[in-house]
Amino acid sequence: MVRYRGAVVATWLAVLVLGLLSMSGLNNLLSTSLVVPGTDSAQANAILLAHFGENVEGSYTVVLAFDHATPHQVTALEQRLARSAATVAGGRVIEQRAIGGVLYADVATTLDFRDATVATALFRRTLEREGLGRALVTGPAALNYDLTPVLASDLRVGEVVALLVALLLLVAVLGLCWAVVVPFLVASATVAGAIGVAFLLAHHVLMVLYVPNVIALIGFGLAIDYSLLIVHRFREALAPTDVEVTNAIVATMASAGRSVVVSSLTVGIGLATLMLVPVPFVRSLGVAGLVVPAVALGATLTLQPALLSILGRGGVRPRGVPGVMGADDALGTAWGRVARRVQDRPVVVLVGATTLLLALTTGALWLQLTPGSIYAIPPTLQSARALTLANDRIGPGVITPDQIVIDLGAAHRANLPSLSAARLHLAEAVLHDPEVFAAAIDVKAPFVDVTGRYEQILVIGRHEFGAVQSQQLVRDLRSVYVAPSALASSARIYVAGAPAQGVDFLGSVYGAFPWIVLLALVLAYVVLVRAFRSVLLPLVAVVLNLLTVAAVYGLLAIVFRFGVGSSLLGTYRVSQIEGWVPIFLFAMLFGLSMDYEVFIVSRMRESWDQTHDSRAAIVEGLTRTGGVVSAAAVILVGALAGLIAGHVAGLQELGVGLAFGVVLDATVVRGLVLPSVMTLLGRWSWWLPATVARVLRERPTPG
Repeated sequence: MVRYRGAVVATWLAVLVLGLLSMSGLNNLLSTSLVVPGTDSAQANAILLAHFGENVEGSYTVVLAFDHATPHQVTALEQRLARSAATVAGGRVIEQRAIGGVLYADVATTLDFRDATVATALFRRTLEREGLGRALVTGPAALNYDLTPVLASDLRVGEVVALLVALLLLVAVLGLCWAVVVPFLVASATVAGAIGVAFLLAHHVLMVLYVPNVIALIGFGLAIDYSLLIVHRFREALAPTDVEVTNAIVATMASAGRSVVVSSLTVGIGLATLMLVPVPFVRSLGVAGLVVPAVALGATLTLQPALLSILGRGGVRPRGVPGVMGADDALGTAWGRVARRVQDRPVVVLVGATTLLLALTTGALWLQLTPGSIYAIPPTLQSARALTLANDRIGPGVITPDQIVIDLGAAHRANLPSLSAARLHLAEAVLHDPEVFAAAIDVKAPFVDVTGRYEQILVIGRHEFGAVQSQQLVRDLRSVYVAPSALASSARIYVAGAPAQGVDFLGSVYGAFPWIVLLALVLAYVVLVRAFRSVLLPLVAVVLNLLTVAAVYGLLAIVFRFGVGSSLLGTYRVSQIEGWVPIFLFAMLFGLSMDYEVFIVSRMRESWDQTHDSRAAIVEGLTRTGGVVSAAAVILVGALAGLIAGHVAGLQELGVGLAFGVVLDATVVRGLVLPSVMTLLGRWSWWLPATVARVLRERPTPG
């Protein structure tokens, strides 16, 4: 990389340009679809699309307030609304009612989610031309259309916040020198490269609307972490005045570069396990997240040494402002003193720190999940105003109704007297459920298809689609009403609609979650055994990682459900956490927390190999890496502040969870719990039995 540094820099400059060019095109390829292939709701949606011309994710709900309108005027409004709906591909009104001074209508289309998102603007303009300018359009596609510019704006603000925080902290840490620029260049190349890869992938697989924000802000923080570690180690390597710059770079990449490789592998392992989830939404987050450490690793191993070679010795020497990690590394020295105090009372420190983490973990008992919140969004959006109006005048369930889809097995059976009576009996039973606001059936379209084989019952609940009550209603529709009904013996019955899709989403995601956790832990343990050359320290790392994640889950409930600190952070207060957040949080935090473990323990191992003094190795490791880990953690939290400052609840939850997790891990876990455990283990920390050593092709270490 040093020899061909000009070509390396030119290559990454090309990546940067291509990444910036692909950013605008990526937004048009993103989705918030929660579809889960093979589930009950997915099969029902396929029937609705093929035989009724309805695409659940391509539907709209129109809400129009009117005052003192006569029945004739309401009919005129309905006719104009029907004409407007007909301008959208396959668009038609399947259900409409005038209640409490509000006309609402469910408009079905044959468009898929992406096309319906694009068509939202056309539909709204058509309503205006028909004299329905006060009509508000909402629904999955309209929400997606309205949120896209909000997320783009949040990303711009988040990037500015992250840049300013990182710049101030890097100057404070490294001092005023050209080396401060290197992490920014590596981070910019990482984000641009990851965005470019995501743009290519989005043409072939579903990519979630949140992908640009996740890639940009997490990628920025992670790349700066890696780059800062390299710059810090490079400075140490240049301390002897007779060391050549190239030799210092080689020595740096052989030590700190190796730590970055192991670190990126552990981050990748956690995110790669998301590929096991049979849900495109979660898989896309896993793919996007996996791209970030991969590109960050590539930039760190190629661009970083090339840039350090260009800067040379003078480029990393601070001028005027020395920085806290200057010649004496004041921050590292402080961590060294902490390590010695922990060693004086390891049991007291271990019990106290663990008790704190366990206390935070108890908050997870109040953690409730939703497939998605349609209310924790900026209230000024048209789709949000439609939701508010419908909620105030009618009820939130009208926006996302359930659909009971019935397959009678053969054409022309829908009007058989016995089956019609059974269908009516099922609808009446459902209507008596206290959670049901209304149920609609008919003997003609849009409730019966043209062949007479398929029919549907529209069920409107009293709560929003992700609420606990709505989830329970879906389960009751399937088990209490549909399964024992007389109709079930002669027909196949499915429950579709957004609430059913949400229940299937959560069921599929968390059905696979235990296996994801197990696989991530096993793979990480194997990688860390090789990295640490120990069988006990990787086990300690895995246990501490689980404890950190559990504590973060508790903090999510404390902040978002109970509102502790929400006004200070500027976050929503919600009763449920979005279902994708905990699983992605586990995968991401699993890798990020391992980052700091690898940085610290690798340096401890180097000291142990030289001195075979366990206590000295612990102090040396924290003295040499505690400062850089603390600085890296604060910078990463600064980048995550961009997510917290946004206007979408799910990204706020992710940002808060990652930020708290990083802070806890870099302070309580790695600064207190880890050295106390290692002090108690003593030489056993580095135990590597002969049988394991032979497999790893390493020298055994007796306990």
